[in-house]
Amino acid sequence: MKQKKIMLLGGIRYLLPVIKAAHEQGYYVITADYLPNNIAHKYSDEYVNVSIIDKEAVLKVAREKQIDGIMSFGVDPGVVAASYVQNKMGLPSFGPFESVEILQNKDKFRAFLTENGFNVPWAFGFASKEEAWKSRSKFSYPLIVKPTDSAGSKGCTRVDSEDELMSAITYAFKYTISGHIIIEEFLEKKGCSSDTDSYAQDGKLRFVSFSAQRFDPNATNPYTPAAFSWPSTFTKEEEEYLTNEIQRLITLLGLKTSVFNIETRVSPNNKPYIMELTPRGGGNRLCEMLRYATGVDMITAITRAMVGDEPNVIEQKPYNGHWAEIILHADKDGVFEDIHIDPSLPADIIEKDLWVKSGDYVHGFEAANDAIGTLVLRFDNAQDLEKALTNQSSWLKVVVK
Repeated sequence: MKQKKIMLLGGIRYLLPVIKAAHEQGYYVITADYLPNNIAHKYSDEYVNVSIIDKEAVLKVAREKQIDGIMSFGVDPGVVAASYVQNKMGLPSFGPFESVEILQNKDKFRAFLTENGFNVPWAFGFASKEEAWKSRSKFSYPLIVKPTDSAGSKGCTRVDSEDELMSAITYAFKYTISGHIIIEEFLEKKGCSSDTDSYAQDGKLRFVSFSAQRFDPNATNPYTPAAFSWPSTFTKEEEEYLTNEIQRLITLLGLKTSVFNIETRVSPNNKPYIMELTPRGGGNRLCEMLRYATGVDMITAITRAMVGDEPNVIEQKPYNGHWAEIILHADKDGVFEDIHIDPSLPADIIEKDLWVKSGDYVHGFEAANDAIGTLVLRFDNAQDLEKALTNQSSWLKVVVK
């Protein structure tokens, strides 16, 4: 029997568990991007140098390599090309290419939500700084400015007055791939927003999760997620409403089988919103965290599904305790020395994954790729978790000189 080949777009660290799962299933793994020194390429069977935002170039390579499946797990810029190849080659797919294009473009996505009666913040898309500035009379504050197609919170800024607007517009254009940005209502939130992974098979949600997404107000970019915890701060009714709306969105778009990274929030007036939904595993090891917390292995399931093999059964399961992931980061540019964790922390340290060593130069936390590691914690109760995550500086020190 021919060994199945799976192509993974990107080369970041978050692909390592996918490569491991693929190898455990006996698959041949090809990783692809334009950065040959990326860490994932050291673990794959083959590396191809190609721009993952050039869908025709990716298609050409995929045909040459006679792949059986393709995905862009944890790598947002590659999702469109992966979907394009799936549909052109008749491979297992997330769903229609046109639907994936909607999901991957923030202004198209907001328009689709509006047309179909979802709760949605006001939003405007722009292709130039001048156009955005001329439209400023339409905006109310606070608002958020961001690229339509970047990931990892790159280029995002909250703006509280017109004085801050042009610098935020300029910053967003610095990070856009397509040359488009979106300016939208900044939704205040009740409790914590959620950014976590869920799984659908043949268009039906099998596993849904909601997290408490947390931020570091002292970070270089305070809108880059700095920690996640499970369960969420949503009520049971809010989670049920959002689950139904997520399923409705998947059905309307004709989506099929995928891990979906989904961002949601509830506003102070108790109105729940789907902020983003994309057919890929999230960065920040979200699928791995959910495997720790529930035993549900979405990584192996989607890896099998993407090459046409029957996936392992995915079903809803409860959390085994209260779980947190800390995204380790520096507060400033400098030379990393060490991290210190107070032994009185009332949690089990399940995993400490440090990606730098003493003497390495590190950057302040502006975007997800400035992370220097992760910390996986399990608490016995919600009170201990909440106290620890809202007072991180009391027990966690990242020493940078």
